[in-house]
Amino acid sequence: MSVLFLYGFLYRKSLKMWYNEVVEKQVSLAWKGNIMSEKNFYITTPIYYPSGKLHIGSAYTTIACDVLARYKRLMGYDVFYLTGLDEHGQKIQQKAEEAGITPQAYVDGMAVGVKELWQLLDISYDKFIRTTDDYHEKVVAQVFERLLAQDDIYLGEYSGWYSVSDEEFFTESQLAEVFRDEAGNVTGGIAPSGHEVEWVSEESYFLRLSKYQDRLVEFFKSHPDFITPDGRLNEMLRNFIEPGLEDLAVSRTTFTWGVPVPSNPKHVVYVWIDALLNYATALGYGQDEHGNFDKFWNGTVFHMVGKDILRFHSIYWPILLMMLDIKLPDRLIAHGWFVMKDGKMSKSKGNVVYPEMLVERYGLDPLRYYLMRSLPVGSDGTFTPEDYVGRINYELANDLGNLLNRTVSMINKYFDGQIPAYVEGVTDFDNALAQVAEQSIADYHTYMEAVDYPRALEAVWTLISRTNKYIDETAPWVLAKDEALRDQLASVMSHLAASLRVVAHMIEPFMMETSRAVLTQLGLAEVSSLENLSLSDFPENVTVVAKGTPIFPRLDMEEEIAYIKEQMEGNKPAVEKEWNPDEVELKLNKDEIKFEDFDKVEIRVAEVKEVSKVEGSDKLLQFRLDAGDGEDRQILSGIAKYYPNEQELVGKKVQIVANLKPRKMMKKYVSQGMILSAEHDGKLTLLTVDPSVPNGSVIG
Repeated sequence: MSVLFLYGFLYRKSLKMWYNEVVEKQVSLAWKGNIMSEKNFYITTPIYYPSGKLHIGSAYTTIACDVLARYKRLMGYDVFYLTGLDEHGQKIQQKAEEAGITPQAYVDGMAVGVKELWQLLDISYDKFIRTTDDYHEKVVAQVFERLLAQDDIYLGEYSGWYSVSDEEFFTESQLAEVFRDEAGNVTGGIAPSGHEVEWVSEESYFLRLSKYQDRLVEFFKSHPDFITPDGRLNEMLRNFIEPGLEDLAVSRTTFTWGVPVPSNPKHVVYVWIDALLNYATALGYGQDEHGNFDKFWNGTVFHMVGKDILRFHSIYWPILLMMLDIKLPDRLIAHGWFVMKDGKMSKSKGNVVYPEMLVERYGLDPLRYYLMRSLPVGSDGTFTPEDYVGRINYELANDLGNLLNRTVSMINKYFDGQIPAYVEGVTDFDNALAQVAEQSIADYHTYMEAVDYPRALEAVWTLISRTNKYIDETAPWVLAKDEALRDQLASVMSHLAASLRVVAHMIEPFMMETSRAVLTQLGLAEVSSLENLSLSDFPENVTVVAKGTPIFPRLDMEEEIAYIKEQMEGNKPAVEKEWNPDEVELKLNKDEIKFEDFDKVEIRVAEVKEVSKVEGSDKLLQFRLDAGDGEDRQILSGIAKYYPNEQELVGKKVQIVANLKPRKMMKKYVSQGMILSAEHDGKLTLLTVDPSVPNGSVIG
């Protein structure tokens, strides 16, 4: 015991020396917010959990951050944009085991796919962090030991309902659904996310959240605009902080795929320390090369996350930073979700939308525009194929595309392609358009700073709509017939071109290809800045292209809506059409018996063709069996916990009660018999027979 004590003492002493040398220099800088330029801007997405293919929900967050990063760069900011992957955890380990590969090989493959997606979406990130990166893992281990040494982490034991999919513990009161046995004891449940939970008891290290509760409340009170939208801050206070913060379990011993705790390697660091620290380690925190941390953490630090992980970023992350004496972030945006008319996206419902299928069919800019225009700040948005195709046709093709086509065509027709010099106030119509342009530019900047993209784009479309109306008001085709009105005609053409130039600048962070296409057809240079944008700041001696091409061809509404629906339906997992468990009938072509007539039981050999866990139950397995009677049957059996890898049962020959009366289970499933098993020492084992015995053979 004395040797272990000495080892721990020396380890923590050496760790403290390391922090004095490397980290405290950064900490001292991090508190001096006035030593760096106010034009340094650090923006982050959450790091995504690579357990499956990313849909438009993840694409939304990443594009939203990309839009802000591009906007800030055009406003003269030095921007660092971070995204990446959260690659540790039990779910990753399980996915890798199912695939028959190592966890590292699994996440390596997922990382390639995610990077390819971000390239497809033209995401301008500055760094892509992976929590398996060596530099990150080293700092996570060192930070854990530092917090342990300063008693902000302590060893204890945790028991609770755990969701592998969410990587989160829940109390019974937090569960969306609770399962009970006949005696009323809780046997399981469903997390708010819809994933099943299991009871876990294990030794764990805990983070002393309770110690910092008052300090966090004071921070919220002094920074009321820390969380957007406003109501989310009150939600955190009311639901999590005011009832009393409980210390947080921050290590696990039931799996190994994570950062080991150096002083107690049977523990791995839990995801919410490991993952959250990425925002600091990506900039060089705790490392020899920490210039980016010194620079950008003293500018504006801006996190954007989905509303489902707000608690971790608004409570756990600020407290972790307090423990490390690092200044807290400046802004935290918690956006809503894209949902479908029939609820959340689900493969089984056939309503999942992946960005690739939309980009390949319609191009990138319509997707970026649709996602940013359709999700109100702080609220959920509904994706429908009708709305997606409609916005392309009516807003992009009709409003913007037609405006550009008409403008280029008229300048070619009336002025041989030469844009007349811009002159202010030739007519009242010119003045009215200039006023709308000035207001649209002001509104655009206001809403962009507020990260209210729908309203920012609405400001742009206000100018587009007013410019289209301006054409109808001025009737250039009439002016062109009267040489005395040549100056008015010239003013109309220059105002149209100037308005489109302003529009192209404002849409640049959202639709880069479209912005360039508009400016190219007008004969103008690409956008280099959004500062001091105005209608009158128009260059001289500009020539438009000889013949413009439609930037958004009109789509056949009916055909394209059908295409998107077909693609969504195609995302359903493949199943055999002739086998639908929900359509299994209560009636079998057998002589039915009741339980009290069990002496008439008919036992037959059946082969397991498919087996899966029953959604909503941690006890039941759903079997599809061939009992030799020419028709597959379904049986539910309560043996799930004895066969954690249920797929090992596929192909086995088991014994079933073939003429037991079918019954409904879990309200929606029909069980057509009983699979026999033997009990020994509290464990159930299925009774199997030699594989050579034909299916349907009678046992007796």
